[in-house]
Amino acid sequence: MKMADGIAILRRNKPGTKAKDFSRWPDEPFEEMDSTLAVQQFIQQQIRREPSNIVQILTPPDGQDEGVWKYEHLRQFCMELNGLAVRLQGDCHPETCTQMTATEQWIFLCAAHKTPKECAAIDYTRHTLDGAACLLNSNKYFPSRVSIKDASVSKLGSVCRRVYRIFSHAYFHHRNIFDEFENETFLCRRFTLFVTKYGLMSKDNLIVPILEEEAGTGESEA
Repeated sequence: MKMADGIAILRRNKPGTKAKDFSRWPDEPFEEMDSTLAVQQFIQQQIRREPSNIVQILTPPDGQDEGVWKYEHLRQFCMELNGLAVRLQGDCHPETCTQMTATEQWIFLCAAHKTPKECAAIDYTRHTLDGAACLLNSNKYFPSRVSIKDASVSKLGSVCRRVYRIFSHAYFHHRNIFDEFENETFLCRRFTLFVTKYGLMSKDNLIVPILEEEAGTGESEA
């Protein structure tokens, strides 16, 4: 709770709050966020303000630890990707999407099993997000939200590669769902710029041509 002009501001969603009214409180400067969850709070505030302003969302506050910044962004991506997974459930069935594929050249094995093996795409999606949540909430690798060891930060790249496959499958096999979700959240654009900015994925693995499509649209409008 903070005071603004003598008025108490409670930054919580009260029971019974409608989804459209979630988090409708004034922005708070990062330096005033007195919490171990300040970085997460700041990122979510930037997203709420304008989800299409990806450069602003990915710009850290002055002096912010880079490892914590990358970690908190990846946590946020995984939380938002659950929204895409829910939408896919109505169209991505084990009987029709028997493998986790993107283009004909890409078939992905699920690492959730003792020995990686093929999974139906929707199962792969669930297993991958569950596995990412387990790792990112692990007290062994990430015991703190304010300081993270380099050895733990090095694990973020493998999580990025796996969760990106959810974007690629949706784009190549469930394009209407992908486009609808992307137009609302700009999540794949943000994720692509994030992993490119911090070198967390090879450009050869970024097979969803979302930035190229944007560039082409810009050129056609010019």
